[in-house]
Amino acid sequence: MRRQIGSAITAAAVCATAFAVLLPRATDAGAMLIAQDDPVQLADLQLESALRNDPALIGRNVEAALAAQDPDLANSFVDLAAAKGMPIPDKLSQRVTEAVGEENSSQGIATRFFSGLVTGNAVDGASLSGTLTGDLCVFGDVRDIVREGRHLAMGEDTDRLLLGLAAAGVLVTGATFVTVGGAAPARVGLTLVKDARKAGRLGEGLSRWAGRSAREMVDMRQLQNAVAAGSLARPRQTAVAIRAAIRAEKAGGLVRLAKDVGRIGEKTGTRGALDMLRIAQGPKDVTRAVRLAEAKGGQTRAIIKILGRGALLLTTGAFNLAMWVLSAVFALFGFLSSIKATTERLTLSWLQRSKIRRLRRLSAAPSPT
Repeated sequence: MRRQIGSAITAAAVCATAFAVLLPRATDAGAMLIAQDDPVQLADLQLESALRNDPALIGRNVEAALAAQDPDLANSFVDLAAAKGMPIPDKLSQRVTEAVGEENSSQGIATRFFSGLVTGNAVDGASLSGTLTGDLCVFGDVRDIVREGRHLAMGEDTDRLLLGLAAAGVLVTGATFVTVGGAAPARVGLTLVKDARKAGRLGEGLSRWAGRSAREMVDMRQLQNAVAAGSLARPRQTAVAIRAAIRAEKAGGLVRLAKDVGRIGEKTGTRGALDMLRIAQGPKDVTRAVRLAEAKGGQTRAIIKILGRGALLLTTGAFNLAMWVLSAVFALFGFLSSIKATTERLTLSWLQRSKIRRLRRLSAAPSPT
């Protein structure tokens, strides 16, 4: 009986230890499973876990962003630290402030604006303004369509996705003027998606989806004729000819995507939107990213840097998370079962000893005469 009681107590101790070890992981796993459809809550849970395991994470990333000459990202980490109540050394915070001020100087903004206007490549707000100026004048989209269209006509490698995005841009630009800016988010979004494509920063899955959408909306034969007759010197006339080659009824998917990207850019800035496009694998990811950007604003870039695609959806397998929860439940069940067995055996032992003592008293008592 003593061996049985000892075994039950040992099992209870082992199960209690296992439960104590598993409980934090199981709690986090359960919370993530519950929050898997809410990107904001999911990002918060994963951030808390990451910062709990590595309190110096934000400080290191601020230093790295400054070293990479990305003050916008460094400032995003400062915003995140403030939101999480984590102090940043005054000297480091001052360095971030100075770097942001230098980047936003009049000369720097003018230089990047002109670069965006001429090259059509946007890397921040200033260069995006230049790129948008060209796109709103139709010049930027026509330039991209004419270039890719001529590659297509000559049998050379053609970026059909870029071609489709520029074609959608021609439609949206017209809608922007007609609605007096009502389609501006879509116009901004298309410009950002185009630039992400040019820079190779568009997620592979999102590229495939957008490529299929682009092929459906453009009549390639009619576009080749428009490009052959068009000229960059007459962008508006060329745009009219190009617009005739675009199936407007097929542009809905790309336009919705562009609107979402434009909304992300409004909340996080140009670089934040480009970071999001790099990790997104489809339009659903972009829709989730809108919710995250609207809730986190300037912190979004830092969150993406830390979590990657995990900022948008549950990247750890649901089965693995469920196993942590089940393991904790089994450990708790084992502990309770062991306690029950220990209690039963102690009770049985006590009853047996009581019975023996009673029998001994009865046998020792003098017999009645």
